[in-house]
Amino acid sequence: MTGKDFLNSLGGGKNDMLQELLGILSKTGSDYCIIGGLAVNAYVEPVVSLDIDIIVTVDKTAEVSAAARARQMKVEEFPHSLNISMQGSDLRIQLQTDPRYQDFIGNSVIKDILGYKMKVALLADVLQGKIWAYLDNTRRGSKRQKDLADISRIIEAYPDLSPALPNTIKAQLL
Repeated sequence: MTGKDFLNSLGGGKNDMLQELLGILSKTGSDYCIIGGLAVNAYVEPVVSLDIDIIVTVDKTAEVSAAARARQMKVEEFPHSLNISMQGSDLRIQLQTDPRYQDFIGNSVIKDILGYKMKVALLADVLQGKIWAYLDNTRRGSKRQKDLADISRIIEAYPDLSPALPNTIKAQLL
């Protein structure tokens, strides 16, 4: 079983939603990068998640949203994201609209994640995004615990990044 087959079987197996999204990004000429847990998986041992967090240049967000709707995808707007889903897949794409992530796009690198070649935020940027997410008290506790676990996975594999951690996180991990 390939990485793509595995991810799609987790997502319900009927539609390759990630490939659909990558096609939309290509067709709209949208610069992007993967952030969040899938980006962590590009640098350390993978952990399964049905969420795909992505940032698109701010000038392309509306075009990507319209193209997703045109492909019969459901697009829901939230304060800092557009959540995209489609029938036949349990994968959830969270297009982050928080402006803090925009600089990550210019620093991104091409990585192979589960058989998909995608632009991924640099490891230091992925860590910073996880720190922001963990420190966001408006997020559900279970999400924040996953963010802390992702931070821990990164620091275990790349201990030289530990100075980037705020003291509140260091106290929990180190």
